[in-house]
Amino acid sequence: MESGENRLIQEIEDLKLNFEKTLNKLTKDIQRQEKIMLRSDKRQREEYDELQKKFAEVEALQKEIEETQKEVVFTMGAIGESRSKETGNHVKRVAEYSKLFGIYLGLSEEESEMLKQASPMHDIGKVAIADAILNKPGRFTDEEFEIMKNHSQLGFEMLRHSDRPLLKCASIVAYEHHEKYNGKGYPRGLKGDEIHIHGRITAIADVFDALGSDRCYKKAWSDEKIFNLFKEERGEHFDAKLVDIFFKHLDEFLDIRAKFADV
Repeated sequence: MESGENRLIQEIEDLKLNFEKTLNKLTKDIQRQEKIMLRSDKRQREEYDELQKKFAEVEALQKEIEETQKEVVFTMGAIGESRSKETGNHVKRVAEYSKLFGIYLGLSEEESEMLKQASPMHDIGKVAIADAILNKPGRFTDEEFEIMKNHSQLGFEMLRHSDRPLLKCASIVAYEHHEKYNGKGYPRGLKGDEIHIHGRITAIADVFDALGSDRCYKKAWSDEKIFNLFKEERGEHFDAKLVDIFFKHLDEFLDIRAKFADV
């Protein structure tokens, strides 16, 4: 009996010993695995940090490209205007007016800003018009006016092949800023909402600034004369909604004109 009890005790001790050995082995395996995981986590963190760094570099490069693109677009627009003896401030004012119209019309901040950046290109097609016509100090003949009207089509052709959203917007502005809401504009005689909103906005912004500025063929109009014309052309030359926005926020448009006045 005693011998049987001793064997049982011994078996229990052996089981206990084996259990401790197995437990120790499992503990070591777990600790080793944790070390491997920690090393792996550290490596993953390092890889993640490196990836984030590369993303930041790409983002910074993309921003630089976009800023360069905006600068090129503005400079090209200013060159187009300088061909007709107009100042760079004309395109600045038109850009600011266009964004203001966009915001108050309900366009997003992003779209309004893009229109601001694109609108300086509205007359880029003028670079292909002869100086003798472009800077003629007087009224055009019918033939000269037909040649001058080509600048909208020419500007569109220069820009339309780009896939860049900014240049696509600029191509629309160049093409449609001489269309009239009543369908009597050029080059395609579009009417009402057939005219892209970017074209409609640039049209009224450009005319407001052009009428209020000295040109080789005319003196600047008085504000009263400009305002009367806008009232007459509400729903005719210009989208009625945009004319209403202009008069509702007139002080802001006049502030922009004063801020970017020709020196």
